[in-house]
Amino acid sequence: MVAANEGVDEATRTLWRECDAVGMPRAVVVTKLDQARADYEGLLRQAQEAFGERVMPLYVPRRSGTDVVGLTGLLAPGGDAPEELRGELIEGVIEESEDETLMDRYVGGEEIAEDVLTADLERAVARGTFFPVVPVCSVTGVGCTELLALAARGFPSPAEHPAPEVFSPAGKTAPAISCDPAGPLVAEIVKTTSDPYVGRLSLVRVFSGTLLPDQPVHVSGHFTSFFGDATGHDDHDEDERVGALAHSFGRTQVPASRIVAGDLCAVGRLTRAETGDTLSSVDEPRVLRPWSMPEPLLPIAVVAHSKADEDKLSQALGRLGAEDPSLRIENNAETHQLVLWCMGEAHAEVLLERLTSRYGVHVDQVPFTVSLRETFAGPAKGHGRHVKQSGGHGQFAVCDIEVEPLPEGSGFEFVDKVVGGAVPRQFIPSVEKGIRAQMERGVRGGYPVVDLRVTLTDGKAHSVDSSDMAFHAGALALREAAASTSITVLEPFDTVTVVVPDDLVGSVMSDLSARRARMLGTDKVGDDHTSIVAEVPQIELVRYAVDLRSASHGSGTFTRTFAHYEAMPDDVAARVAARVAASGGG
Repeated sequence: MVAANEGVDEATRTLWRECDAVGMPRAVVVTKLDQARADYEGLLRQAQEAFGERVMPLYVPRRSGTDVVGLTGLLAPGGDAPEELRGELIEGVIEESEDETLMDRYVGGEEIAEDVLTADLERAVARGTFFPVVPVCSVTGVGCTELLALAARGFPSPAEHPAPEVFSPAGKTAPAISCDPAGPLVAEIVKTTSDPYVGRLSLVRVFSGTLLPDQPVHVSGHFTSFFGDATGHDDHDEDERVGALAHSFGRTQVPASRIVAGDLCAVGRLTRAETGDTLSSVDEPRVLRPWSMPEPLLPIAVVAHSKADEDKLSQALGRLGAEDPSLRIENNAETHQLVLWCMGEAHAEVLLERLTSRYGVHVDQVPFTVSLRETFAGPAKGHGRHVKQSGGHGQFAVCDIEVEPLPEGSGFEFVDKVVGGAVPRQFIPSVEKGIRAQMERGVRGGYPVVDLRVTLTDGKAHSVDSSDMAFHAGALALREAAASTSITVLEPFDTVTVVVPDDLVGSVMSDLSARRARMLGTDKVGDDHTSIVAEVPQIELVRYAVDLRSASHGSGTFTRTFAHYEAMPDDVAARVAARVAASGGG
């Protein structure tokens, strides 16, 4: 839908491109014809420039003064339809016709019957190669009947759509299905809502077979199997029994005795099913490929407002995740933050509002923390001494280590070069364990230490007071080594691909450069877009989903994948440390 007083916005252009990529039939519905600045003719020209020459008006508004009182069909002969628009429409329909003689007959002056043109138009719309424009006024209802007629006659029915590919839960291709009520049951949950009082309600589309009330079904959720584990939605397979079935008419639920292939229905009592899951027969489980969801790119870190909220937060987030496959919930083991990865600010606001209003859970937003690392800038030596005598059995351990940094991605190496039994063999694993524990805690800024070789060179033990716990003194040795040399903070970089209209390439590249990006190249995308590839520090991308949308007026998109870690500049590291200290972090 496009508003006659606003024009074609970028969101509509993006949606059109996505529909075009899958060959989906479309029509342009022009609304708000009753507004003061409504310009139907101007909008029509703009839509044709944006979507192509196959966008043509099927009707034009008929006015009485400034009011829209009806529509004039352009295919009907006679009447007061503008001849130029009518001629263009007829020629466009004939070009889509499978009857190759039709154009010659039309050029020769023959009046082509309206029913012939209408049939060719409907076939072209169903193929997704012709896009009629229908003006509609919601206040007066003008155009609603014509729009419904176009949808009923021009857009393909479920039986005419190609059936989706079907798999077994093990991932193997299963026999093909068709829109047949007598076929095997295959249905998909297209929407899930949860209510603290009513429970979970699933909107289900049946592709094959017949769904009955109180019927046992197999529920399969396989986002990970198709898209990897980055979706935040774990795979699951379980048997459930559906509740009551109903047709939804707005807020009204009309009970249904059965739902056949091609229909939509609301299903109650599916307590473990999520949006995107497949419902099938218990005896013949099937899986449909889940929707390919855009990656959520805006991280929102939250904490429970109170202990009471904390007790309810996990269950509430589980329900939100079941409703919304575009939401990714992350419990970051390094930063210890609960992060909601959202599509944008509006998405985040909706999620937080649902937590409060629907589930009674209040959360506070906190600054998002990027997972940083530490490593030694150069070789160092450390001496760890743990001696405690407080009466009775004491503790005694001494160890000497040498530390040297390793290339990125090498991990941790522990080398034992103790000679003469200075450190008894049974205690050497304890030294390594203490060092590993200290590496996880960090040695300077509290970030995990990586890419390190630690060599145990010497030490001392006591025949009575030495123990495994005492020889965790390896942690003391590592801290002393860190105090004697420089520690480098490492930050993660992502490979980012930004797609924007050509006229925004310069400003977007300048913005990326200001974010310390390393440009890798550009490439053309279609006729008027360019992709920009760069490596960007993750700490500079926290709000990039919002900033890019604002700078490009919604026309820019980007994707990101982890690239590597590299040293953070000293001035940036100092700012990060100051910000952490100011927020009370450690």
